Amino acid sequence: MKYQFNWSVLWSGQSGGWLLQGLLITLEISALAWVLAAALGILAGALRTVPLRPLRALASVYVEFFRNVPLLVWMFFWYFGVPPLLPRAVRDWLFNHGAEFWAGMFALGVYHGARMSEVIRSGIQSIPRTQFEAAMAMGLTVWQSYRLVIVPVALRLIVPPATSESLNLLKNSSVALTISVAELTFQTRQIETYTARAIEALTAGTLIYLVLCVSIATIMTRLERRFAIPGLIARVGAG
Repeated sequence: MKYQFNWSVLWSGQSGGWLLQGLLITLEISALAWVLAAALGILAGALRTVPLRPLRALASVYVEFFRNVPLLVWMFFWYFGVPPLLPRAVRDWLFNHGAEFWAGMFALGVYHGARMSEVIRSGIQSIPRTQFEAAMAMGLTVWQSYRLVIVPVALRLIVPPATSESLNLLKNSSVALTISVAELTFQTRQIETYTARAIEALTAGTLIYLVLCVSIATIMTRLERRFAIPGLIARVGAG
């Protein structure tokens, strides 16, 4: 039987509103998770390169623990496992203010923070040791050397792998549908359920993800060119 496409289902009825709502929630959860992942990644990545062994060990435990467990497990852990451990008032507030959203955001942020830390570590280790020695020779402490010299340079070097990790975070936000976060994939499935038009609904979701990822990659490429350091090229990986 020849399939009859009906693209109007994407903007008729509630479908258009569902897609817009899903897009906004995807952007919101991804942006908040990215901020958390970047903060954790910078902290853990820097700690993994400091001279103090206890700090390196602490950062290594975080990285190896969180990046070697599937993201889906962390989604379930933060949604089903953490709330019972919280005080009742906090638990009640969470379930009245979108506990599934916050659980998904923390799962994404902590998981990708561990992966982002390896990008940061690789960027720091690609910087010539002489820069750190020069900073120390100027009278800066280890903390000041990292904060004012090493980390700022590393952040400019790791734009390409950081872009890949950011895109992975955005795409992995779709896993949040498993704990009922009404993000883009959740909404495309809802459209498919109500209209029985799987091809149209999933094609719309696919194209929206494609546009988002290509737009982010284009912006990051321009940032890479703008902030590139002549003569200092890092070959770093996502880890």
